[in-house]
Formats: sequence, structure tokens, C-alpha cells
Amino acid sequence: MRPGFRWDAADAYLFDIDGTLLNSRDAVHYFAFHNAVRAVLGIEASVDGIPVHGNTDVGILRAVLQRAGLENDAIDASMPKITAYMCTEVQRNREQLRPELCPSILEIVTHLQAQSKLLGAASGNLEAIGWLKLEKAGLRPMFAFGSFSFPRESRADIFQHGVDLARQRLGQDASVTVVGDTPSDVQAARAIGVPVITLATGIFSFADLKAHNPDACFGSGTDLLAFSLNSLP
Repeated sequence: MRPGFRWDAADAYLFDIDGTLLNSRDAVHYFAFHNAVRAVLGIEASVDGIPVHGNTDVGILRAVLQRAGLENDAIDASMPKITAYMCTEVQRNREQLRPELCPSILEIVTHLQAQSKLLGAASGNLEAIGWLKLEKAGLRPMFAFGSFSFPRESRADIFQHGVDLARQRLGQDASVTVVGDTPSDVQAARAIGVPVITLATGIFSFADLKAHNPDACFGSGTDLLAFSLNSLP
């Protein structure tokens, strides 16, 4: 924990979805990548071997299509159709979504809501897919707004858009903190100059995340809440 940093002192919070709020126990999103590329471009391509944790849906698609030999101009031209197809497919298969909440996440967002904090989702998911995951996990009503992939591609752009949306609601002096689970979340938050809390509830360990010097790092939301209780006067 950075000295003097209070995890629940910000006016607004931007939560990553996958690995931070929940983990998906299904392959709906995974298959949507493959099926969309096949349907739109007639290409049999796979996301296997492409870094996905801390990436964005647009970034993943770009890497897949570059590996298949497409130039960026062709990728950009096809991206609207591919992303639309992905969203439609996930919507069609929404009953197969199996999100599992990360430890103590419900308690954390409930605690922040009780303090009148503004909560937003800031995720590399496409917007329709991100909201569907939160809906199936029972978290959708807790988030007032979201910032997602496409047309934004980088996590820094997604986070900056989320900060802008929060400050449109609360004023330009509102403080905003990001909550994520990957080194990419730390790097993106640093790039736009906002504090970041990491939870080791995705694929990266506590040590991996702490090495990137977030403002606070916890093994899980349960550890965060335990720390908060132990810090009470």
C-alpha cells in the first residue's frame, strides 16, 4: 500500500471486469472471436497463443488478423462487422454465460455504493459483452456507466474515457481510482495519471502485480476488506 493511500477515499471507481469482478466459467466469449472472424472474413483463425489477459477485444482481434496476414487498413475496415457479429453471438448465447464472482466483490461494491461512490465498468470487453457478463453475474445495477473496447482499443484510452464519463457526472475535480487485476491495468492507469488498486484474482500473482507498484495490491477482495477492518481505529 502506498503510504497515505486510502482505498475507499475516491469519488468514483472504474472496475475492470474479467479477473477483477468475475471470472467466466464458459467459452461463449472465446468462441465468438472465432465465429465472427470466420463469418465476416472467411478466415479460420484462433486466439490461442495471443495474449488476452490485460488486452482488449479489439487488440486481440487485431493480433489474430495480423497473424493471418491482414494489413491494418483491411483490419480497420472489417472491425465494425466483426465486433457487431461477436456481440450478436454472445447475446444469442447469453444463457450459456457462467460468470463467477471474484472473492468479496459483492461486499466491496456494496460498501462503495453505501458511501455514495460512483461506480463504472472499464473493460477491454466489447460493450454489449461486458454488460451481459455483469448482468448474468448480478452486478449490472451497481454500475452507473461503462467504458469499453471499440472504438477504443488501448486500455489507457478505455480508462481515460471512463474517467471523463465520471467527471462529466461529478465535476472535473472528482477523484477516480481504477481497480484491476493485470500489469496492463497498472500501466494504463499510470499513463492517464490516476491511482490503481490491483487484486490478484486473475492469472497474475500478488508478487507479479506488486512488482508493478500499484497504489495498493491485495491477494483478493477478501484481503482488501480484512485490511480495511484491521485499519479501523
